[in-house]
Amino acid sequence: MPMYEHVYLARPDVSAQQVEDLTNQFKGVIEGLGGKVTKTEYWGLKSLSFRVKKNRKAHYTLLNVEAPPAAITEVERQERINEDVLRFMTIRVEELEEGPSAMMRKAERDERRAGERGDRDRGDRGERGERRRRDEDEAGASVEE
Repeated sequence: MPMYEHVYLARPDVSAQQVEDLTNQFKGVIEGLGGKVTKTEYWGLKSLSFRVKKNRKAHYTLLNVEAPPAAITEVERQERINEDVLRFMTIRVEELEEGPSAMMRKAERDERRAGERGDRDRGDRGERGERRRRDEDEAGASVEE
């Protein structure tokens, strides 16, 4: 059976729960037509590179699907009709990716880096303080002369 990666973008003013309900609706269509969804990832509310239907942000969701082409066609038809879906894209792949997708790995890496940065001592400002003192000393010396 063919394998697909399917991503859709939902409007930013819908809640995360409504996006999850949309995902479950699309899963039901795929499973009803003889396919199966092997992985679902909600990537969150992200900024778009450009406006899409007057929106600057969107909820991103990834579905890894094993289904006949008719199931994918039906899901895409329903997404075209649904006013909460801004965009969608389906790509046929040779094999489905195991584990977290690149977007989820990036999010984990960013969280880990933010944690590391938060542990640094921010009290030391390096040369910045020394420069200020030197400038103050020069100003004080010129006043005394």
